[in-house]
Amino acid sequence: MDWSGIVADLREDWYLYAVMPVFAAVIGWFTKLAAVEMLFRPLEFKGIPPYLGWQGIIPRYSARMATVAVDLMMSRLLDPQEIIDRIDPAELAEHVQEPMLETVEGIVHELMMRYQPGLWERLPEPVRRIIVRRIQHDAPALIGRMMDDLKNNVDVVFDMRTMCIDALLRDKALTVRLIRDIATPELRFIVRSGLIFGFILGIVQAAVWALTHSTIVMPLFGAFVGYSTDWLALQMIFRPIHEKRYFGVFRWHGSFHKRRKQVAVDYGTLMATEILTPANIIHAMLTGAQSDRLFSLIEYDIQRVMDQQMGLAKPVVELAFGRGTLAAMKHDIVAMVREQVPRSSAQIEHYTMRALDVPGLIIEKMGMLTNEEYENLLRPAFKQDEWKIVTVGAVLGFLVGELQVHLLLH
Repeated sequence: MDWSGIVADLREDWYLYAVMPVFAAVIGWFTKLAAVEMLFRPLEFKGIPPYLGWQGIIPRYSARMATVAVDLMMSRLLDPQEIIDRIDPAELAEHVQEPMLETVEGIVHELMMRYQPGLWERLPEPVRRIIVRRIQHDAPALIGRMMDDLKNNVDVVFDMRTMCIDALLRDKALTVRLIRDIATPELRFIVRSGLIFGFILGIVQAAVWALTHSTIVMPLFGAFVGYSTDWLALQMIFRPIHEKRYFGVFRWHGSFHKRRKQVAVDYGTLMATEILTPANIIHAMLTGAQSDRLFSLIEYDIQRVMDQQMGLAKPVVELAFGRGTLAAMKHDIVAMVREQVPRSSAQIEHYTMRALDVPGLIIEKMGMLTNEEYENLLRPAFKQDEWKIVTVGAVLGFLVGELQVHLLLH
């Protein structure tokens, strides 16, 4: 088509050319929105397995992403020893004093009624109170010993890596939230960038259509818009690491790197409130694969306290109760402690949350990460499957472009 024909066509169908950039912007926006949602939804596979259907990329690969995120956290951000060392045994004993005293009284009464009911019932009430108070008086020292042993053996009794990975794998929605919450501005940028990039490419598309009037132009440009804008938006999240000027005019700094301080706050808060909570830590210690080692330490400390309580009278007590009975009492005490600790965890959560200060610790350590390590907080969610995101964008763009052809021609 010569220039006069192009000018005549523009005059006749100017509204079609005017709408092309707008349509391309809509394609860019729609393909970005679809790509973002397909990262996270659905949580479970929908369709006909194994290939005809879809599962959100992050839920599908939650095991890999959880492992990568936790390994980075363990290697560069958090050390179990450093976390446990923040708990002061004296302050902990003070915060659990009320439930601890009630627990001690209940344990003493139950054990005596189980093993020496006649003797316990014959004792005058003041004598029983003296015995209970003596044991209650020594209970804070027992907590101190237990905490010291825990600090000295934290790697033996607490597997923080497994606890964190299990928490993420148990709840795929939590894995999604971990990525989505810290990347909310970046995800919004991806979607909004589709409008801008799509509009610019739509102007080029209108020019090519004016020159060729080829029906293949629309779907091809739709595919190109979907693919290129997805790819470009993903790159602009992480690149450049440091602010750069382009063409001597435009400045750009990868948005994820630009927001580093805020990301640290968001990441630390989410980890502290969803994963590294006092309740989760206590649950992992009491029920995890290494819980038997923890209770072996508790049993050892209880044995030491019992020996100290009996003092020189230990042979007489053993003769009166029997060695087998004392051993059974020791095991029963450990079992009762195992049962009571979760019930008392609510009283210590406020203190331990403040003492651990996981958000503050993460913010401090994230400031020490290299740019590459920091980027790995989020990049694994996109990197391996970037091709799927941009391919979906291209396919959707092609289909919308084909629809655009039919609208233009008819």
